[in-house]
Amino acid sequence: MTPTTPSPLQRLMIGGSWQQAAGHRTYEAYDPYTGAVASRAAAADTSDVVRAVEAAERARGPWARLAPSERRRLLWAAAEKLEARARELTEAMTAEMGGPAAWGAHNVKVLAEKIRYAASAAHEGLTGDVIPSEATGRTSLAVRKPVGVVASIVPWNAPALLVGASVPAALVLGNTVVMKASEQTPRTHGLVVECFIEAGLPDGVLNLITNAPEDAPATVDALIAHPAVRRVHFTGSTRVGRVIGEKAASHLKPAVLELGGKAPAIVLADADLGHAVGAVGFGAFANAGQGCLSTERVVVDRAVADEFTRRLAALAATITCGDPRDPGTVLGPVVGRDTVSRLTGLVRDAVGAGARLLAGGTATGPCFAATVLADVAPGMRVYREESFGPVVTVVTVDGPEEALRVANDNDYGLTSAIFTRDIPLALTLARRMNTGMCHINGATLDDEPQIPFGGVKNSGYGKSGGRAGLEEFTELQWITIEGPESPRYPITE
Repeated sequence: MTPTTPSPLQRLMIGGSWQQAAGHRTYEAYDPYTGAVASRAAAADTSDVVRAVEAAERARGPWARLAPSERRRLLWAAAEKLEARARELTEAMTAEMGGPAAWGAHNVKVLAEKIRYAASAAHEGLTGDVIPSEATGRTSLAVRKPVGVVASIVPWNAPALLVGASVPAALVLGNTVVMKASEQTPRTHGLVVECFIEAGLPDGVLNLITNAPEDAPATVDALIAHPAVRRVHFTGSTRVGRVIGEKAASHLKPAVLELGGKAPAIVLADADLGHAVGAVGFGAFANAGQGCLSTERVVVDRAVADEFTRRLAALAATITCGDPRDPGTVLGPVVGRDTVSRLTGLVRDAVGAGARLLAGGTATGPCFAATVLADVAPGMRVYREESFGPVVTVVTVDGPEEALRVANDNDYGLTSAIFTRDIPLALTLARRMNTGMCHINGATLDDEPQIPFGGVKNSGYGKSGGRAGLEEFTELQWITIEGPESPRYPITE
């Protein structure tokens, strides 16, 4: 085990300069595996938030007036800076949130892809329409323009990757951004912002706030309440997202909320079991199951249930769990000791109510083993609660209709999967799945920059990615131009 070496102080980025917080306050984030200090960061208060938003507001006009191709060039340069610092970013992620090197490398790769996709959409995202008018000679236009200052609140579990859900699209369209880092990963988020700044973003276009955990409510309140902030983008838990949605609504500000999930995977009787087991294992256990896209429920046809669960349990038993700095480790630690207690409680509750524990269910220090629970029923907590850990449950059903009913029997609705050789049936089921995304013969853990990413029900609302994600950061304005024959009004001189 390699001890963590604390990073230098992560400062705030406000108006183009790295600054200490008001009162020079700082806090420490801890390595979830070693318990040592992983990073130290400035502990912003509400006055720092106000300064960051004001800097973004000052930069808004000049940034929006730049040619789209210039914003595209700067974002492309940021992607190159990011890739050049991939190792540094990966090491920071391992220290702060416990992900093995492969997870950090994946984060950097996907963020670079999302930045380049956004850069390529510099013109498309602002393209409007000419709308036929009933008035003779009138030209009617719908134009898209940037909203202004965007508040982007980013999480710890995929700390680089999920910056890509909001920041690149917001920037390329001419908005300015105040990014609130996760309390768990301030250095990782600071490094990402450094890459944008080094690419040449003008002062104030991208600002960074870091705050101590106990100051999070006040920091978020100040960010949402500031009159200059016109969009809020949040990725995180449903519990916190509900609060943020309510606060944004009280200020009449649109919010995009990408929240929790409890993704179901349906395995029908004719499925390729080898493929299904691999996809479910990846979806359930990657990043120690700490993802809103993680496969948490498998709904399997009785005809193949025994073989499927046996093979999934055998796969889970081979997955190594331990020091994320060890190249042989697949599962690093879960992010907090309280997470271990919660996962242990979910497993014990299920087993006590009749579930069969086929693999895992135990913790070694901060690491929780890849866990498979079979015969899970609605009365068990794990049937409905998001585990946000390496725990997957199996429910046995009879036929496609019961499988669909059970898959939809949950308050979350982010992503899902269906495994079958009958593609017409799969398409029919997919359209009836109450989720924002569905993958046929693919893992629930999936994302691409150009797709409309987002969920329904308690998994949030709004989209990140693709054309739909770009639209979240623009206002649609109607403009008319009258022709040479002026319209006649009922009241005139």
